[in-house]
Parts: sequence; C-alpha cells; structure tokens
Amino acid sequence: MKLLGIGSRIKHNEYGVGVITNVTSKYYWVTFIDKGVETITLDEEIEVIEAVEDEVDTVSFFEVEKMLKGILEKYSDIGPKVSIADKWKGGKLILEPGTATQNKEVPIDTFFNKIVMVRDRVRVMEQKINSSNLEQNEKIEMQQYITRIYGSLTTFNVLFKNQSDYFVGEKSK
Repeated sequence: MKLLGIGSRIKHNEYGVGVITNVTSKYYWVTFIDKGVETITLDEEIEVIEAVEDEVDTVSFFEVEKMLKGILEKYSDIGPKVSIADKWKGGKLILEPGTATQNKEVPIDTFFNKIVMVRDRVRVMEQKINSSNLEQNEKIEMQQYITRIYGSLTTFNVLFKNQSDYFVGEKSK
C-alpha cells in the first residue's frame, strides 16, 4: 500500500469526495465536501481520484483551516469574527413608533450581526473599487463615498467590543 500525501483527492463510499489534509501514522484526515472533516484509517477502502506523493506531515489541518479562513476573508464578504460589547449581549432593540401602533422588538445580537454584514460588504465593495479598472480620479471619488458611508455608521460603534472593529469615517480638520 502506497501512502497518499496531503492534497490527494479521494472518494469514500460513505463520506463522498474529499481532500486529504493531514496524515498520521494510523489515519488520513480528510475534508469531505458534504461531511466536513473525518478521519479514516490508512487501510480503509477508498477510490483515489488524484494522488499526491511525498506530501506527508508538511501541513497540518490547523494550517489548512487558517489559510482557508484567510482566503475567504480576503475574497468574500465573510469577515473575521467580531464581538458585540458585553453589556449588549442578550439585549433587545425596541423600535417605538410615533403613532399608537405596536412596538417592534429585535434581539440586539441579530441587529449587530446585520450591522457587521453591512460593514463587511462595504469593505468588499471598497476592495473591488480599488482593484478595478476605473480611472484614478473615479476611484478617489468612489472612495470618498465609502468613507462617508463609514461615517454614517459610526453611531453603531457603541455596539462593538473592540475599538479596532469600529467604523471610521472622515476625520474632522
């Protein structure tokens, strides 16, 4: 039996298609498309789709996961984990209309997650503008709009646990 290396693609009868992300003396650690990470014994019956040789113990699952998170954060609207300030955890946002109609209550965690999603999507838009084929003066004009959007959202900074996660708009002169 030839040992498969990290990066080998396989098909397992129960788990489906996956990629070997780590190899130990007894197991393959495989990230399956449909089932997530599973360990299978080295002698378990699998179909080899693409074998990689001499890539054993060079990259751990932790390192692969870390790289994947970095790629997703950089190229999608998925940002790093942002924490809500402790005093707001479990709280609720109450919207009270000016007329005699019923109040609307929203869990503050839900509202906070929506604010974070808006921020992450504005950041992705900013990256796309900066890497686009627009003329430099157009990029600057668009960047000014982005800065104003951040400025409009600074009211919500009170919700963030860490100051490094705050919205930052245009600085006053």
